[in-house]
Amino acid sequence: MKKTTIAVVCALGAMSSQTLAGTIVADARSNAMGNTGVVSSDYLLAPFHNPALGALHREDDDVGILLPALGVNVSDKDETVSTIDDAQSLYDRFENGSNTIVDEAELTKLLDDLEGDKPISVTGGANFAVAIPTRVVSVNLFAGGHTDVIASTEIVSSAGRTVEQRYNESAFEMIAFGVTEVGLSFAKSFEFGNHDIAFGISPKYQNLVTYSQRDSIDSFDLDNYDKSEVTESAFNLDLGMAWHSGPLRAGLALKNLFSQEINTQVGNYTYELNPQATVGFGYAGEFVAASVDFDLTKQKRFQQLADDTQFLRFGIEGNAWGWAQLRAGYEIDLEDTLENSITAGIGISPFDVVSLDLAGSYAGDNQFGASLNLAFTF
Repeated sequence: MKKTTIAVVCALGAMSSQTLAGTIVADARSNAMGNTGVVSSDYLLAPFHNPALGALHREDDDVGILLPALGVNVSDKDETVSTIDDAQSLYDRFENGSNTIVDEAELTKLLDDLEGDKPISVTGGANFAVAIPTRVVSVNLFAGGHTDVIASTEIVSSAGRTVEQRYNESAFEMIAFGVTEVGLSFAKSFEFGNHDIAFGISPKYQNLVTYSQRDSIDSFDLDNYDKSEVTESAFNLDLGMAWHSGPLRAGLALKNLFSQEINTQVGNYTYELNPQATVGFGYAGEFVAASVDFDLTKQKRFQQLADDTQFLRFGIEGNAWGWAQLRAGYEIDLEDTLENSITAGIGISPFDVVSLDLAGSYAGDNQFGASLNLAFTF
């Protein structure tokens, strides 16, 4: 029997170059601050949050290199992974002919537990960037991507079936969407009366891909995932603006201005990469930073599934003279697709040249995330 369960699907999401989902940017500083970023991101990570922030840099900033930012989030509300692993291990006895009445009762219970389980969701991401801030126009070359993986079981009724037949006729289904992109971000700040407003634009090339599989729980083999690959390419655009007055900021980010759709080979699912609009308000002081982000639009994701998300996010950061940072945040999914999350993290930035950021999120025992950044600024 192949021990290829949803746990391996989780590994696919973690090592894929999509993430925290489409709903979350792989950026440890942002992730620690409740996944805010519309006004709180720095110039190096601006293309992933709000391209206008590329213009909000210090006068002595010359070059920034992000190499890399990585993140993964996992949601398994009903502990489906461990239940399937237990069922697969127990079924070995049936294949060997050594099963007992107690084993049949235990396998029945495990299948009953799996029936009606909520889908498992995994997002993973990676980002890279090189920023050159100038007074004329700040430029940022960026690349990255994210993956959404959704896996679920379909357990057949026990009526008229032995427990062994029920196990073999029950199905496992996995669908995944990924997007990789590369682009250039341009930003400049202008003065209008007594107000400073930065504008940014990020044209980018995207490669969209889906994978899909459906098989019995016992026969599912993730090694064949690439046989269902469907790919499309597209041009897209991000826009942003940011008002700034001293430490006070307000901004608007428009991501993926041109909606894209791509189908799966198995199951006839459609993933929609729809435009996203988010507003942000914040304070960026020397020792304290705080921000609030609100999604004006829902993220649709798979059209056939009730997996829409729309977030309200809060974040705060304490900065110890540029050498170390302590961060915390809270995130609320107004669509109730994901549980509300508590986030936290630390940053270490000796001599303000090398920055290492770590972050984690927690929303109960079965929904968690982690991310890290390594950046160099000169």
